[in-house]
Amino acid sequence: MSEREEREEAMGEPMIEERRVTDWWSTAVTEIRPGRIALRGYPVERLIGRVTFAEQIWLMLRGELPTPAQGRLLEAALVAAVDHGPQAPSIAAARMAATCGVGLNSAVATGVGLLGDVHGGAGQQCMEVLARVVAGADAGAVVAEFRERRAYVPGFGHRFHPRDPRRDPLLALVREAVDEGAVAGRALAAGLAIEAALAEGRSRPVPMNIDGATAIIYAELGFPPELGRGLFVLSRSVGILAHAWEEREGGARIKGPLPRPLLAGYHGAPERELPDDR
Repeated sequence: MSEREEREEAMGEPMIEERRVTDWWSTAVTEIRPGRIALRGYPVERLIGRVTFAEQIWLMLRGELPTPAQGRLLEAALVAAVDHGPQAPSIAAARMAATCGVGLNSAVATGVGLLGDVHGGAGQQCMEVLARVVAGADAGAVVAEFRERRAYVPGFGHRFHPRDPRRDPLLALVREAVDEGAVAGRALAAGLAIEAALAEGRSRPVPMNIDGATAIIYAELGFPPELGRGLFVLSRSVGILAHAWEEREGGARIKGPLPRPLLAGYHGAPERELPDDR
């Protein structure tokens, strides 16, 4: 009788095969052994100092290293979307959390947790719209659909900037990549067609914003829309971290949404008394 069979007989039941246990969290991303860390097959010591963080992100998500042109485009998109100031809900929430004595990780998680469909989801939504036009839908018809629903076309227009300063440099990099043959340019053409359709019949154009420009980059690089949102969250988390740290270093305590001399407005019932029978 083998040692395994003896153990099973002593325990009164068959033992689970080791492979069934180790395969429970089997992964193609990272291999861990004593003295070894390999990321997508590359020993980590060979990556350190030789690949950029953006290239490492690509490797982890896609399984292979990007070309230099692909890496530059990804890095540009990540840099451009890092922050948009303390008035952004995710940043404000992280800063308020930092003044409440929570750890820095909790403050960052508070901010990241606010990045959903309304605040932070326009890039993914724009990628989905771009995909429709790339697949053959008419840009004008797509814009008409949104107008009929009185909805904003995600990735276009900005509540603060007449023209988002991040648009032009990002699209210039995409054009360079198209000229080099690094990307096909179909998402870029779709985005520009939507932008042109939005401008028709208007005295002022509706240029694409950071969400539209980065959506074009992520689509050109072959990322699915949901990962496009994930990459935005990864990028914006840097700004969230910086703001949370600044607020924590400032030493303020329990900093709410309004300065202390100001109180939130009230529009409920006027002051009243309880009935005599209470």
